[in-house]
Amino acid sequence: MTRIHIVLYGALLLAGLPDAGKVDLKPATVEAFDRYVRTAEARLDPPSGNGAFLWVDGSPDRRRQVQQGKILAQPWTGNGDLEIPDGLIHDWIGAVFVPGETLDTVLAVLQDYDHHKNIYKPEVVDSKLLSRDGDHFRVYLRLKKTQIVTVVLATEHDAQYTRLDAKRCASRSHSTRIAELDNPGKKDERELPPGHDHGFLWRLNSYWRLEERDGGVYVECEAISLTRNVPVGLGWLINPIIRGLPRDSLANTLRATRDAAGRK
Repeated sequence: MTRIHIVLYGALLLAGLPDAGKVDLKPATVEAFDRYVRTAEARLDPPSGNGAFLWVDGSPDRRRQVQQGKILAQPWTGNGDLEIPDGLIHDWIGAVFVPGETLDTVLAVLQDYDHHKNIYKPEVVDSKLLSRDGDHFRVYLRLKKTQIVTVVLATEHDAQYTRLDAKRCASRSHSTRIAELDNPGKKDERELPPGHDHGFLWRLNSYWRLEERDGGVYVECEAISLTRNVPVGLGWLINPIIRGLPRDSLANTLRATRDAAGRK
């Protein structure tokens, strides 16, 4: 058993549910997530929208905070979590300012997928560019999520970048495969069937907006993810994992992007 299985199994035994460790991703859950994503992407398309291109421009206080070096990571609405049938959607948006750098420098960091394992460690354990066709990328990422327990995931993503003009760019990344690993890093490592696992991450979409101005680059990311819901009686164990990770992961990603761009 991996550490995650030991912790979950013990907790589930205490709850009187010894066989409830794994859950199935149900079609109704996928359909609800896809509907939510369609609405979110309609809001983002066209990228310039009907108002400000950047989320930070919607609030002078947000723009001032990122200009002063703060990393913002906030729920898009409410507390960032939306209950759907047998699942939870997490929608978080964040921003950071990279002073003294150019749009091309930040894009070079985001598109350097072979080195994401160095840029975004320890959350990204391994990374590889699978293919590239112009501004379309297919990527492999091995992710390590730690919050009370540690979960390792083998994931693949499609990312499309759209250069709007010399100073602005937007991108969309959709996960195409997420498999939780059993006994990661060991000889008997194996993938659990996608959609039949512990449900800590079933889908992950990322939407980036970048604009070069004010002596640097504003970098924003909205992350929309899908996880299992919280079983009755196990909120103390599950909540910190599936509710805390989206916020922490987004903030860490923005910080690492800023730091890497500053080293270019």
